[in-house]
Amino acid sequence: MSANSKLTIATHALAWMALNERMGGKFTTSEQIGKSVATNPVVIRRLMSEMAKSGLIETQRGPGAGWRLARAPEDITLWDINEALGAEAAFALHRNEPSESCPVARGIRPALTPVYARVDDAIRRELAGTHLADVLRDTLTVSGA
Repeated sequence: MSANSKLTIATHALAWMALNERMGGKFTTSEQIGKSVATNPVVIRRLMSEMAKSGLIETQRGPGAGWRLARAPEDITLWDINEALGAEAAFALHRNEPSESCPVARGIRPALTPVYARVDDAIRRELAGTHLADVLRDTLTVSGA
């Protein structure tokens, strides 16, 4: 299984928008973000649609079209972005009912459910404690910009 990179791409896009705005840009286009992310602008537009529906960004149509952050980078957490993307649990129990005749099958769900709940809580806490401004600061520090 491969990991989902939507959160990374969306965070990259919003951090790029924050930097663009810091440098005086008004709106950001999918083409600009797509070049930075090295992905098709259509992918960016889909993600930005989700960000706009959640109220993280504002959209401008027509001349000078694009997006801008609806809130300051200090007020957007990675959990906000993850929720905008339709946050899902990190792990899931199997869909089929396990065999009642097997002792492992009878106990696997009750054994794993609290573990998975703790993992989800830890993810939520970590993402909620990290702001877009933190990511942009750390990104610029690492890149030497």
